[in-house]
Amino acid sequence: MPIRPLDLALRNQMARNLAAHTRAANRDPCLTHAAVAVALVAGQAGEAAFVITRRADSLRNHSGQWALPGGSLDEGETVTTAALRELGEEVGLQCTPDQVLGLLDGYPTRSGFLITPVVVWAGADAVLSPNPDEVAEAHRVRLADLDLPGVPRLFDIPESDRPVISVPLLGDFIFAPTAAILFQLREVALYGRETRVAQYDQPVFAWR
Repeated sequence: MPIRPLDLALRNQMARNLAAHTRAANRDPCLTHAAVAVALVAGQAGEAAFVITRRADSLRNHSGQWALPGGSLDEGETVTTAALRELGEEVGLQCTPDQVLGLLDGYPTRSGFLITPVVVWAGADAVLSPNPDEVAEAHRVRLADLDLPGVPRLFDIPESDRPVISVPLLGDFIFAPTAAILFQLREVALYGRETRVAQYDQPVFAWR
């Protein structure tokens, strides 16, 4: 499997694909708006990677789960400003709006949020400084790992008529919403394929 370098060609390719993507509309007034940052950084060998975290056990909601840096929008924030703020607060990456490549579809969660993924080019010099109050672990995962066999993994559960999506990473399984976002990142930003993910469900433990 070829390793993707974190270079200008990749940045331009992903920006073009995201600009061409027609985002799915979701205007459910019952959902609380949130944003996550899909931060693109360099891995150990300079390859393109993204940042994923494990949430601190002390957090009230979704403690210990794999996640992308993010959270609810503060009053007056856009999804972009919220994602950039959370990226700085959680892993110490201070990025600016000109580093945003585009947006993926909003993902409605079982816990009542509409999460908008903001794709951010954090760059080769990005240094992670996780905030221990929010983040137990922060990892750089190769974009190439999203092309591994078994991505995505879909399975049925008796509680839902929708398949649950997961992605095998870091010796574990990452579940929706993060898995759905990463799958659409691969499909849309890397390959320019108009792939939707709202039809994929979360495991029951993530419904709260």
